[in-house]
Amino acid sequence: MLKYKIDVIQALKNIGYSTYKIRKEKIFTEAQLQQLRENKLLTQEALNKVCVLLNCQPGDILEYIPDETPGSPRETE
Repeated sequence: MLKYKIDVIQALKNIGYSTYKIRKEKIFTEAQLQQLRENKLLTQEALNKVCVLLNCQPGDILEYIPDETPGSPRETE
């Protein structure tokens, strides 16, 4: 499972991109902003925009968490 390491909206605010500015300049749609608020993954195209704006790599904002496998210690407790 992939999840965000950082609060992307807050990181954008820190560099001057308020949600108002993002909407006004049509950087992201309202649906994409809502996905970020709910920690849902963006499309690759939208993720590319985040990386350009934050001047970072996807690995700087996303992390992979392995799914629990059947029979793992947590599963059998």
